Amino acid sequence: MTPPMTTLTTGPGTLTRDALAVLQPGFDGTTAPDWVRRRLGEGLASVALFGRNVVTEKQVTALTAQLRAERDDLLVAIDEESGDVTRLDVRTGSSFPGNHALGAVDDPGLTRGVARELGRRLAACGVNFDWAPSADVNADPDNPVIGVRAFGADTALVARHTAAWVEGLQSTGVAACTKHFPGHGDTNVDSHHAVPRIDVDAETLYARELPPFRAAIAAGSRAVMSAHILVPALDPDRPGTLSRRVLTDLLRGELGYQGLIVTDGMEMRAISGTYGLEHGVVLAIAAGADAICVGGGLCDEATVLNLRDALVAAVRSGELPEERLADAASRVRELASWTAAAREDAGTVGPEPEIGLVAARRALTVTRGAAAAPVTRPVFVARFDPAPNIAVGDETPWGVAAELTRLLPGSAAGSFTGPEAGREALAAAAGRRVVAVVRDEHRHGWMGSALDALLAARPDTVVVEMGVPQAPPRGAAHIATHGAARVCGVAAAEAVVAG
Repeated sequence: MTPPMTTLTTGPGTLTRDALAVLQPGFDGTTAPDWVRRRLGEGLASVALFGRNVVTEKQVTALTAQLRAERDDLLVAIDEESGDVTRLDVRTGSSFPGNHALGAVDDPGLTRGVARELGRRLAACGVNFDWAPSADVNADPDNPVIGVRAFGADTALVARHTAAWVEGLQSTGVAACTKHFPGHGDTNVDSHHAVPRIDVDAETLYARELPPFRAAIAAGSRAVMSAHILVPALDPDRPGTLSRRVLTDLLRGELGYQGLIVTDGMEMRAISGTYGLEHGVVLAIAAGADAICVGGGLCDEATVLNLRDALVAAVRSGELPEERLADAASRVRELASWTAAAREDAGTVGPEPEIGLVAARRALTVTRGAAAAPVTRPVFVARFDPAPNIAVGDETPWGVAAELTRLLPGSAAGSFTGPEAGREALAAAAGRRVVAVVRDEHRHGWMGSALDALLAARPDTVVVEMGVPQAPPRGAAHIATHGAARVCGVAAAEAVVAG
């Protein structure tokens, strides 16, 4: 494809190299596109991998080797939280439970071990920068985008597990990126769609939202990701990603953080729909961000060049100080140097392939009801599907059907949604015992009604809750997994059969 026209008349000098260096774009395909390899030679210092770039670990390893042939100290970033948000295991479901499950166990040593094994796998694939962990305190149980991505609703618990996760991951030479600063847990709007607003006073914010970030900084987190949220107690005018008060005065100044500040995805509607992508990127760098995450949707060469040109034009017009852009680019290169130097650490970490399943088993909470009885015959698995949020996506399989079919041959399954879901599931079960799989029942009225219908007709129904277990336990047995990772489904299925 012919590169788009650009208004720049100069070659890739210092200014344009710095503008490219602060971008962390995604791309299409499972091999390195020519345009990405070309831009690496002109100053691009980072790329980002998403589910669309992943088929197998062997393929990812080959992809990162292609990229590093152009630039050895390249930052290869990925949004791999484990649990519900996985890219490495996008087609199978994660081999590790997510934060909420680890918080339910509340063993920081286990959290450290899970993150270490995840980091070992990432490093082996050539990935050296992970946009995780989430340090958000899930203060609003109706939060549509955080939920099981948080360690929990208790600030002290979130802080100690955030620190443990950072330590475990970075022990493998993979840089952690603690998110979403200054805290996305008390929101009822998804910033993929609009600008969330947190109306808490400064005292609450400092006591509840900031301690996990302080813990991450103390643990040495190499990066922090900003949130596209408006916090009037800090800045009544601009969301965190675009706020100098949040990024420079608070994070750099008060909290003393000196690592890389990277934005959440700039194509998210909270920014692109309000400020425009190019202008938003300029405002973010001016506010104190060092790296621009872009490309959760498809990011192409034209987008990268438009953003590069917007930054260069902002410097030339005086809107963006040149020294601010130079400082941002320098911080990106410093992190790249750290990961290059730490790369050998990956080979010193021994594998623990079973730690994810061990953690998922420990995270289960099982409540027995009056109608509890062993499950010994084939069952019907009725999965009630909520609309997926964009961070999780709809590519990754979840539930217990595959494992229960293996453990109880002859079992069948179906997925249901909407006001008739309960009646439809009963009809499909055709008299078989039902295992009902839900996700955040408390957030979905139709899901609660479906369980009402099932339990009225079949009191021996087993309920598996794979979201935040906020609704009261019910059913012959109620199994809370605290997440929908593949290993959480395996652990839940084992518990169903064990009775």
